[in-house]
Amino acid sequence: MNVLLLGGAGFIGTHLARRLLDLGHVVRVFDRPTAAIPPAISGHARLQRTEGDLLNHNDLGSALDDMDVVFHLVSTTLPKSSNDNPEYDIETNLVMSVRLLDAARRRGIRKLVFISSGGTIYGVPESVPIPESHPCNPTSSYGIVKLAIEKYLTLFRLLHGLESYALRISNPYGEFQKIHVAQGAVGVFLDRALNHRPIEIWGDGSVTRDYVYIGDVADALVRMLDYHGDVRVFNIGSGVGIDLNDLLGEIERSVGHPVERTYQPSRRFDVPVNVLDIALARRELGWQPSTSLQDGLARTASWMRDER
Repeated sequence: MNVLLLGGAGFIGTHLARRLLDLGHVVRVFDRPTAAIPPAISGHARLQRTEGDLLNHNDLGSALDDMDVVFHLVSTTLPKSSNDNPEYDIETNLVMSVRLLDAARRRGIRKLVFISSGGTIYGVPESVPIPESHPCNPTSSYGIVKLAIEKYLTLFRLLHGLESYALRISNPYGEFQKIHVAQGAVGVFLDRALNHRPIEIWGDGSVTRDYVYIGDVADALVRMLDYHGDVRVFNIGSGVGIDLNDLLGEIERSVGHPVERTYQPSRRFDVPVNVLDIALARRELGWQPSTSLQDGLARTASWMRDER
């Protein structure tokens, strides 16, 4: 297939592109001109690079031309920063996504897969693990916008027949994660541990999250190419929760030395626990994570050492 990755030069996009190329697909990566294609995928004969701004109609239209499937991986904000400027979050993520859906249906795109957020979309859970049917009450603009985009997927499917799916990914980690933008606790903690720098924990360290290795996420995304079922939203996570204190303990074992830690007041938008129920993905996609936290940390630490 001809597959377009919007935001394909990023963390998830790099792993997905590599997997798609290995399977023989043509991959077009669309990203900002300043976003460098990682060496892991650059130079491949079936890799196309396009640059531009998704808010620009011409750039978006050129990116969509001749594509069969689109993976929407773009987000201009992070959960912790989105509440500082919700208007920017709406303009650059929600409005852009609605324009994308309209352009995709006009060009006859066969399928669109959206990367949503299993870590923020549910809010404070009523039960754990959290199924896809759980009420969605996000505590950040980031989660609210992700939920709104999911609703527009439903609307465009109803009005125009655009086949679309949303994958609610928990907390992915692994190689190519961007440490300088604080793109996840695992990456930030590992980087600081390897550099013998203290780690800052918000709250008492009891906040519990579901961390999933990026290779397993890429596997789930690839399976969406051949999926045409009626289930439209999937949780993608490890299905296992670990609190920040225990995560840091695992990281210390991975790097082989203790790490200094400091504790700061908790943040209002941090929910106490988030662990996803992944039974639906197991049943419908035949997918389940195959990488343990220990193995995933070892692979990520090895990559970080090589980068240094």
